[in-house]
Amino acid sequence: MQAHDSAIRALVYSHSDDWLVSADHDGIIKYWQPNFNNVESIRGHTDPIRDLAFSPNDTKFVTASDDQTLKVFDFAGGSTDMTLTGHGWDAKSCDWHPSRGLIVSGSKDHLVKLWDPRTGRCLTTLHGHKNTITKTLFERVQGNCLATSARDQTARVFDLRMMRDIALLRGHEKDISTLTWHPVHSNLLSTGGSDGSLFHYLLDEPNTAPDGSVMPIPAVYDSADPSSAPAQPIYPAHKIPYAHDFAIWSLDWHPLGHILASGSNDRITRFWSRARPGEAPESFNDRYHIGEAAAEAQGTWDRRGGRHMRQVEEEQELEDEMDGLVDQKMPIKGQPGVGGGGLMPGLSFPSIPGLPLQQVPSSGPGSSGFIPPPPVIPGVGGAAGVPPPLPFPIPGMPGLPAGVVPPPLPGMDLKNPPDFSALAEMMKKAGYQPPPPGSAGAPIPPPGILPPGLIPPPGAAGFPMPPPGFAPPPLIPGAGGPPGGATHPDGGNDQYDSSGRRRAPLPSQEESLRMEQSKGNYTRVR
Repeated sequence: MQAHDSAIRALVYSHSDDWLVSADHDGIIKYWQPNFNNVESIRGHTDPIRDLAFSPNDTKFVTASDDQTLKVFDFAGGSTDMTLTGHGWDAKSCDWHPSRGLIVSGSKDHLVKLWDPRTGRCLTTLHGHKNTITKTLFERVQGNCLATSARDQTARVFDLRMMRDIALLRGHEKDISTLTWHPVHSNLLSTGGSDGSLFHYLLDEPNTAPDGSVMPIPAVYDSADPSSAPAQPIYPAHKIPYAHDFAIWSLDWHPLGHILASGSNDRITRFWSRARPGEAPESFNDRYHIGEAAAEAQGTWDRRGGRHMRQVEEEQELEDEMDGLVDQKMPIKGQPGVGGGGLMPGLSFPSIPGLPLQQVPSSGPGSSGFIPPPPVIPGVGGAAGVPPPLPFPIPGMPGLPAGVVPPPLPGMDLKNPPDFSALAEMMKKAGYQPPPPGSAGAPIPPPGILPPGLIPPPGAAGFPMPPPGFAPPPLIPGAGGPPGGATHPDGGNDQYDSSGRRRAPLPSQEESLRMEQSKGNYTRVR
């Protein structure tokens, strides 16, 4: 379905699951029903919209755009309630608190801001990241924490009660592009990297670095002075380094929390779940955890089988696309007859669409590759030298209905019919041998001589020329028209070559001068 004219940058369902709102690269916002019926389209921003979020009661929603602003819209009216300004660069992410009147935004200026949606005032600005903010998301279970990710290869967890960061999530070797909270367990946070890696963090169980070089730092809540204690670094509890081939752009959990969906720039959406009992050792040795080369060496993945599966999927996708382009009104393939295009029994060529062919019997000559004779053309051929009857009567021949006047031939004047005896006399004077008396057909006139009764072509003496702008019809070679050319009233010359074809008229210098003078050129006399 072609939903937008440009790339869709943000997509979110309402909390009631009754509406879907989408925003694209042109700043257009569209409302959709669950059956994907588009009911509203509004102009939200002039620049691309990067993120949007609904309010807890679904009456309003907020958008973040590359024009450095956030806008709060009234959902029912489709109008802008207020514009939040304060960022110094593109606004990349936004979210609405699940239970409080609080909006968070992240920008390309490395800042995270909290806003009051009632007054549009910026409440506070959170510092800590050193690059573009890629995602800001409130925790949904208790609502006390805020998670942010950035292109500095780190993610941070802020406590809204203290308005400071309490955890620093490390472990990614590339930029962190997105993150998501678990819908049931508020201590589980999942992140997706620009290199296709997928990490899971347990905030209440900090882990040391893989090499053990970093000593664990106590939690902020356990320190003597929580306001000045450094953020606790946390490393992933589980890694999937090869989850995707390219950057992971979106992550979301099932509402029950048993399946995680990931969308990547490799045009693949994958669904992840916990391993079944007894499958943990084997599942951690697949190509998503250790890579394709190592998994193939251990025998847990077959490269050829993977390629075959991808080829089958591509062929199936192409077949589905071709089936979608087939006109539904076309007959079934292989059906003989009109438009069927199928093969006739005993023949090795398809039938012509629109022309039904007669069936060849399966026994007799048809069984040995016998090709039926071509259809009989009226007036041509026939058995024993007798041509078959024509489907229409010929004037002057038996079979013409009484009282029917045959239509006149093109170019013949009925008031002055041609005299074939005079035509034969003219041919004798011109040195041509006329046909013998009683021969079938009319004699052929010599070049340059028109038979009596035929209308002369345009350009002949006493025949008016067509009006300007209308090209005269082609002349008959040697019949009418001056051999050297004819002069038009506008001064142009129509030249005719030896074959009788008219050449294009040559432009007049006076006319060209008048056209240039109308443009303002050549007006001063030298």
